[in-house]
Amino acid sequence: MEHGENAGWGRISRAGRKVNELTIIEFPDGTKVRAASLRERREHDSWRDFGLYLDSGWRPSWSSVLIPWVDFGLPESPPDAVDQICAAFKRAKTGQHIEVGCKCGLGRTGTVLACMAVLAGVPSQKAVLWIREHYDKHAVETPDQEEWVNWFAQQITLRSDLTEGKAHD
Repeated sequence: MEHGENAGWGRISRAGRKVNELTIIEFPDGTKVRAASLRERREHDSWRDFGLYLDSGWRPSWSSVLIPWVDFGLPESPPDAVDQICAAFKRAKTGQHIEVGCKCGLGRTGTVLACMAVLAGVPSQKAVLWIREHYDKHAVETPDQEEWVNWFAQQITLRSDLTEGKAHD
């Protein structure tokens, strides 16, 4: 994770959020994505190449995908969510600046970040803990979301087209 004033995005304490600071997560494989809440939405952002959003409130006018996913719940279409999470991570892996966001940036965003941690090589049973240690201790808000991260890992293991042959157990 990057700290300090790096293009305006620094690590935030959720307890004392600072306006105009966002969080960059650096995964163990070096891939980076930015996490944001709807409150931190920036219409004109020269940093962002693509957005992966989990709340319709974002209403992005930039290149993005919206995964229909209710607050405190799971994606409406889990297979489509797997595809979109993998595609966004692949973009980030090539160096594109990817932003992931939901309403508050914790539950759904944390769940997607934990899935991306799996794609980066974190074992699925440790991915939620990894995100809580490297992003926010309240990330991934429900037991169903925690279990979904494990389900995600099973899906990518079964679908080698998404993982380039990596095992993520």
